[in-house]
Amino acid sequence: MNTDDTIVAIATPPGRGGIGVVRIAGPQAVEIAATMLRLKREMEPGRAVFGELIEPESVTAGAEQLKIPPTPHEAARRIDEVVVTYFAGPHSYTTDDIVEIAAHGSPVVLRHIVEMCVAAGARLAEPGEFTMRAFLNGRIDLTQAEAVRDLIDSQTLYQAKVAAQQLEGALSKRLQPVKQQLIELIAILEAGIDFAEDDVSVMPDTGILRHISAVQEPLQELAATFAYGKIVHQGLTLAIVGRPNVGKSSLFNRLVERERAIVTSTPGTTRDLVSETIAIGGIPIQLVDTAGIRQALDEAESIGIRKAMETLAEADLILVVLDVSQGRTEEDDELLRLTKSRAVIVVGNKCDLESSSHGSVDRIQLAPVRVSALTGEGIEKLREQILRHIGGERATQGESGFLTNVRHAGLVQDSVAALDAARIAVANKIPHEMLLLDLYNALRPLDAITGVTTTDDILNLIFSTFCIGK
Repeated sequence: MNTDDTIVAIATPPGRGGIGVVRIAGPQAVEIAATMLRLKREMEPGRAVFGELIEPESVTAGAEQLKIPPTPHEAARRIDEVVVTYFAGPHSYTTDDIVEIAAHGSPVVLRHIVEMCVAAGARLAEPGEFTMRAFLNGRIDLTQAEAVRDLIDSQTLYQAKVAAQQLEGALSKRLQPVKQQLIELIAILEAGIDFAEDDVSVMPDTGILRHISAVQEPLQELAATFAYGKIVHQGLTLAIVGRPNVGKSSLFNRLVERERAIVTSTPGTTRDLVSETIAIGGIPIQLVDTAGIRQALDEAESIGIRKAMETLAEADLILVVLDVSQGRTEEDDELLRLTKSRAVIVVGNKCDLESSSHGSVDRIQLAPVRVSALTGEGIEKLREQILRHIGGERATQGESGFLTNVRHAGLVQDSVAALDAARIAVANKIPHEMLLLDLYNALRPLDAITGVTTTDDILNLIFSTFCIGK
């Protein structure tokens, strides 16, 4: 795409609304906007100006030639009232001149504004082209550009806050000192090779290994954050399983906070999967209520149980629900054996009906988390337990600059692997010329994260997922 063009797009979501915004960016933005605006005063950078959206003179003249019923000339040209904001480059989102026209949110009016801009010399923006220009013009780095998309796609407030941290450059700031140390090590080794005849001191192997560790350890810590960051970004699936009539659907409804699943006293009511997405601690979680697992009594129940087992196999986290008012059964034990190697929270439901004959130790052994789906007792503690399983200590520490992106995680792992190869090269007394190849292989992935060495193919893939107008 040609970044010298003037581009235009509707910047607000499709559909009708109180306000819709058309964004124009490029060297002719002000000139093109002036052809369709009648403003109360001249446009000034950083100020909103009230005015009218009008048909250009040529369009009005064409309408008169078609013998449209006569109206006053000025009234014939007026389309809408608008508020216009002008951002002068380089102090704008893309570093170009940008004009944003806020009209009433009629799709017809917004489309017409775009059509008039195109007729005046602009072209339609590609998906993500405004943000790509901001990246190409050095306004933001690639991690910040990707954070824009993540912020738009956020489903929870916590996701939005994490994306906002990335937009401020949290990941870049965390990587910068690591990159600097790696560059310094490369410079020292390069100097030792280039100026060997001038008796430039060469760093001993112990010093090289110390420098490699200083780079590798923070990268390994960063790589470890992806397990939590991936969940923050994508969410997870939580399956609620158990034998019939232990209160799975009641617990599902209590977590969803509405009557989503049918609840009756008849065992085996739930035959199909019922799912709903909720947020716990800002993490989107897809809850799945399943059929009670037992020996099926009919074909429909058999299909439901098979789907329950499939969901159990695919879920990221499993709630095994027991009925503490009855004690643990052989069916419960079998289900616990099936989920032994999985991430599981054992929940004892119906604690409001629990028999006083159970001792406190027996109760803990029966189910570490005890709740009542009927009264709501213990539900908050269950949510806390789910959150601890998801993120451990990170869920409460509010760590910034962690990995949420698969591309970033893969590049950090590539860098760590290259540093491992460099360690082996030092141990095997490999010449520094060859060692430098491993160090450059460790540097390139870090540059690719922020976009310093990213190829056009990767850029096109990233920005093609953006919405038009952003």
